[in-house]
Amino acid sequence: MPTEAPAPSASDLAPPLAGGGRIAFELPIFTKLEGLHFQKSEQTGEAVIVVKYAKNDVSMSFKGFRREFRIAEDCADGRMLDLIAKGLRYVKGLRPGDPLPKEILTREASWDLSDRHVRIAYQRVSLQLVNWMTGGESVISDPDELLQLADDPGTKKMINQAFGEAAEKLGLGRDHKEEVIEHVKQLAQELAYIEALRDRFRRIRGMEEKIQLLRRLYGREKSVLEMADQVARLGKRAVNEFNEIFLEVDAQTGEIISALQNLSSQITYIRDRRDELYCKLMAWDEILLQWDHTVTIMSPDHAELFRRTYMFLAPRYMMVKEWVLMSQLVKPQESLKAVSQMGPTPSKPNKPRSNMRW
Repeated sequence: MPTEAPAPSASDLAPPLAGGGRIAFELPIFTKLEGLHFQKSEQTGEAVIVVKYAKNDVSMSFKGFRREFRIAEDCADGRMLDLIAKGLRYVKGLRPGDPLPKEILTREASWDLSDRHVRIAYQRVSLQLVNWMTGGESVISDPDELLQLADDPGTKKMINQAFGEAAEKLGLGRDHKEEVIEHVKQLAQELAYIEALRDRFRRIRGMEEKIQLLRRLYGREKSVLEMADQVARLGKRAVNEFNEIFLEVDAQTGEIISALQNLSSQITYIRDRRDELYCKLMAWDEILLQWDHTVTIMSPDHAELFRRTYMFLAPRYMMVKEWVLMSQLVKPQESLKAVSQMGPTPSKPNKPRSNMRW
């Protein structure tokens, strides 16, 4: 019987890869088309097939492609296209021969965890058991503080005692705490993905902080300030939406004994929230990269960055009525002017995107 419960590593808990599940087709047309790949349309968000034609990328909707090449929905290639459409929720692009995302095959995550996030999740769950045992209500949210407590001998002793108490409560018997440890490991494995996504969310908080600093810098430049105010307002809605999801997950798994008693349903719930958060955060990658490299000193580039950020945030976080009214205007430049009052955007021709981001 162990004297203490060692925190698992990501490699210890990583699920096995699903067998097969690669993108393959029967019809020869899929091998004859040059540069064929699948992605979501930037304009509509629907899944499209992209091919090279005269050095340019040409896209066609799945529906149009099925109709053009007479691909029935219930044939093997039709079913594969359905799986690809679902898989594009989790990745930015797919090609023939690529593995389908595990989210649509086994409900596991197709992206990797770090040992750090596994340890944080394991420690958080273990301390929830200690709180349950002692009647305490202290909640430690800081990841570094959680990891420091993991090395504390007194904390280790309390956690080990809590495993025994939990085994008794769960009807396993105090001498069967190894089963509780396994349950905690499974729960921590799933929650580790939430911890990783919580870290990614901190980049949005960092962007929000930079926006507030720049608002103060441009306090006397009305055109930039008005756009910055719009971006800040929408950014706050985004932050609140993410916060609500994280708080919901924390509350759902906070009743630790209940979570361990209903482990299967808890795992299903966590995976649903994991995928929801992951897909939402994936859309932020490009705009966050621009903010990561933005310095908080006055620069002529900031007006354009605010404009791009606004165009990213508005369709996602503007109130429905506001967005409908804005989208009814004739030109995108006029809609941006009407809402931000910043003035028309520079009229630059759209450049075709020859390379997609993977």
